[in-house]
Amino acid sequence: MQLGINLGYWGAGMDADNLAVAKEADRLGYAVCWAAEAYGSDAATVLTWVAAQTERIDVGSAIFQIPARQPAMTAMTAATLDSLSGGRFRLGLGVSGPQVSEGWYGVKFDKPLARTREYVEIVRKAMTRERLSYEGEHWTLPLPGGPGKPIKLTVHPQREHIPLYIAAIGPKNLEQTGEIADGALLIFPAAEHLEETALRHLRAGREKAGKTMEGFDVVPTVPLAVGADDQVDALADMFRPYTALYVGGMGSRKQNFYNQLARRMGYEKEAAEIQDKYLAGDKEGAAAAVPRQLIDSTTLLGSVDRIADRMQAYAAAGVTTLTLSPAGFTLEDRMAALRAGTEALERAGLA
Repeated sequence: MQLGINLGYWGAGMDADNLAVAKEADRLGYAVCWAAEAYGSDAATVLTWVAAQTERIDVGSAIFQIPARQPAMTAMTAATLDSLSGGRFRLGLGVSGPQVSEGWYGVKFDKPLARTREYVEIVRKAMTRERLSYEGEHWTLPLPGGPGKPIKLTVHPQREHIPLYIAAIGPKNLEQTGEIADGALLIFPAAEHLEETALRHLRAGREKAGKTMEGFDVVPTVPLAVGADDQVDALADMFRPYTALYVGGMGSRKQNFYNQLARRMGYEKEAAEIQDKYLAGDKEGAAAAVPRQLIDSTTLLGSVDRIADRMQAYAAAGVTTLTLSPAGFTLEDRMAALRAGTEALERAGLA
């Protein structure tokens, strides 16, 4: 099992620290550095900056939002980043959510599975550098009856095949991801629930495509906080607002994929309470309602030995790249967490 690092969103006042974290992860031998985008910083610019100041670590989009870019533009960006980084780019895609898609980008959030499938097909076709033509429900290239003509990508990526990942949460999305992608980006992963909430759906998609899970990258992101084992409760409290935001407020009452995931993990009553309080404006109450076990099972908390045990559980569940989000009040805290991650991986016998 490899380790990755997730820098999250840029522009929160810690940009210099984030670059230092990326460079330290590169020095320590982390496999990949991911950057996110929502409606602030864009991931492509951040990844270019990181790639220019690192040497070995891959850089990955987690994610490029599908409603934000036409698929041919994504192919251009992927090819450019792969070329500039010397073959170190990983393309992560996702549909975002209805509030961002429709409120920020003005793109209707309908038929996300079909839209994703077409998008991936166009991106892959464009990156083969054949002349681009496509007929689908959501995209037709070139547009009929006009001056457009099939054009091919002029940039040469460093590699013939750039790994393509999809951020997936729901069962149908997970199955399609297994069918059409090279890897899955997961969030709030509990090792003990991973088979039922993700792996069996991914496996079904792989089988549908006539493939096995061999070579398919399962990439959950987990927050990491290091401390003594008797401090685990206090460490878990650090992530209450984060968990409450996603389970309670990331999306509407009817369409919150993270809330639905928590329910599938057995926290149906708690997920409802968190959402009720968060949407009513009681963010502190929502955070207090998050079960400690939900946090503990979806993060890495405590001593290096305790973290190593959890890493073994993730590896046994089928994780191939474990992406860490190191928490800390200072840059040195985050650096220490990074080093603890590599030490735990070695103690777990997974390096």
